[in-house]
Amino acid sequence: MDTKQSQDFAVKQLDRVLGFFARVDAKASLCFAIDTGLLATMALNLKAGDFMAWYTGLPIAAFAVLVAVSLWFVYRCHFPQLDGGQSSLIYFREIAKRTEANYVQAALSQTDEDYTKDVLGQIWRNSEILKIKYDSIKVAFIATGVALLPWLIFLTEAAFWHSPGLVLK
Repeated sequence: MDTKQSQDFAVKQLDRVLGFFARVDAKASLCFAIDTGLLATMALNLKAGDFMAWYTGLPIAAFAVLVAVSLWFVYRCHFPQLDGGQSSLIYFREIAKRTEANYVQAALSQTDEDYTKDVLGQIWRNSEILKIKYDSIKVAFIATGVALLPWLIFLTEAAFWHSPGLVLK
């Protein structure tokens, strides 16, 4: 591949990798919405006495732990570790460390080969970040899915125990 072909390949590949960020962020937003909806439904059906009996307290505790795990991984997805890209003229965090004049001068004096290497380095770093984001959202969705069981158990129990006029002994 000549320099122009390498550069075109690298830029197209960077655009392709950057396109995945919107997808994983949309999944993270969906998982966050599901988690908060489950939490709201649980909160609306809770009564103080529900924590006293093991058969209602256990599903509540299991649900709370699983949703907390899910929310932690949604947070990790939305706020991944962004270090890296040292001296890059493409990576936004490295660009922001420079003055405007310094950045413009460095960008204009960069060779085609250096630019291609910088773009390829950015592809690699973004791919690392995407892997962390996708791994995190996978764990978040699994935790949410597993949390549905104790959530349903509690709601079923609450329907019986909180029903007016129902006396079970």
